[in-house]
Amino acid sequence: MSESIAEMIDAVFDISCDLVPADYPFALWNALIQHLPTLQNEACVGVVPLRTACSEAGMLLPKRSKLVLRLTASLAAEYTCLTGQPLNIGDHTLQLGSGKLRKIQAYPTLHAHLVIGVDDEVKFLKDVTEQLTSLGITGKLLCGMRNTLLAPDRVIQGYSLVIHDLKPDDSLRLQYTGLGADRRFGCGIFVPYKVITDLD
Repeated sequence: MSESIAEMIDAVFDISCDLVPADYPFALWNALIQHLPTLQNEACVGVVPLRTACSEAGMLLPKRSKLVLRLTASLAAEYTCLTGQPLNIGDHTLQLGSGKLRKIQAYPTLHAHLVIGVDDEVKFLKDVTEQLTSLGITGKLLCGMRNTLLAPDRVIQGYSLVIHDLKPDDSLRLQYTGLGADRRFGCGIFVPYKVITDLD
């Protein structure tokens, strides 16, 4: 692993909430930085997208859902200040429970819900390949659905993406660095993915 790649760690929180709006990532980030302002100081910090299911009322959260923050080692020591905090997400409250730190493990297959990129799958995959090459990462790419996230001031678009056949060091590097911008809104963050046939 290159010394220039900062090691990251996941802070995993129990949460209590049944429903969040479809555009929850923006309100969630604003709520987080109210309680932990130093999150804003590290561009590589990210919020792993919540596991949700679509409904007419919004995004449903299954029982035992978790909130996962991908943090630098320097911020990991501060994560406990979020324990027990209520996070206002629009008209809903996401109540944080206890949290713990979880070391990021190397997996050969990783998935990102939304990697920001152009609206052309061939060009998108070419751009991703160039980014991976610049990081010294090799793997096989599977492009999924085109996804859109409506921000208050812009539209964020990209594709879901699976990268497989990753070597252990490359897997860790990709999880530490992510791809593209807006990791604070869940974009470009890679997590283990065991089934590569479901790219929603």
